[in-house]
Amino acid sequence: MTRKDTNAWALILGVSSGFGAATARELARNGYHILGVHLDRQATMPAVQRLVHDIEKTGHRAVFYNMNAADETKRHEVLDTFIDLYHREGKAEVKVLFHSLAFGTLKPLIGRNESEMITKAQLEMTLDVMANSLVYWTQDCVRRRLIGRGARIFTMTSDGASMQLPYYGAVSAAKSALESYTRQLALELGPRGIICNALLAGVTDTPALNKIPGARNMLFAATAKNPAGRATMPEDVARAVVAMMHPGFDFINGNTIGVDGGESKVNYVGQKNTFQYADLNLLAESTWDPTDVS
Repeated sequence: MTRKDTNAWALILGVSSGFGAATARELARNGYHILGVHLDRQATMPAVQRLVHDIEKTGHRAVFYNMNAADETKRHEVLDTFIDLYHREGKAEVKVLFHSLAFGTLKPLIGRNESEMITKAQLEMTLDVMANSLVYWTQDCVRRRLIGRGARIFTMTSDGASMQLPYYGAVSAAKSALESYTRQLALELGPRGIICNALLAGVTDTPALNKIPGARNMLFAATAKNPAGRATMPEDVARAVVAMMHPGFDFINGNTIGVDGGESKVNYVGQKNTFQYADLNLLAESTWDPTDVS
């Protein structure tokens, strides 16, 4: 779906890796300039530079800011600069706002001692970055008339919004809040023609996942139970975003949409195949042949 509208931009929060990077590349290939916000240190900047190069190879702009997306002053600076450089003269519009910020504290709510417990500052920071920031960026885009009818807002959630993992309490709360904000924005922005949905990816090999204790085991289990025979990839989400930009999706609003190949619908207790634990005596008495797939 290649666009001809050269004033269409995608604002991607968390652009430098994982879902954000894959979505930036896919949107650029489909006609969008990229306004990206990320937080990277020197060691990961080469990957950011490669991403900028890939976007620019498509003939589109890549305007990136290395900053804390929850910093109110910097948020205003980014959007005001965007207006001065691109919106005021060219009427540039943010047609996609993609929220994929994965910066939070992975600590128990209740530890064995005081030093193990998450602090008030850590808890509030996690919720602010991974959930509240969606509201603030959306508010500022609306105030500046950068986002309007036909635009899409996508937020990246996870099964952690409704299921618990060790060390994941603060992030789980943030994901739950993010889904709630997504539904509320769908309600409030729907009359403006702006569609808001949360995307629930399967377990995906990203830098954010690898910070969770037991990440390798999570990937193994996800791959073993996924009907597609593999784990979810960032590119799966990126292609879903582009597909949902089509006008035919404009009545799908306020939902949490799985992009996981069916992974979340399959229980897994170690089976290698469908019939591993079949009761052979019952099968012998039945006319059903489990090998007959005709």
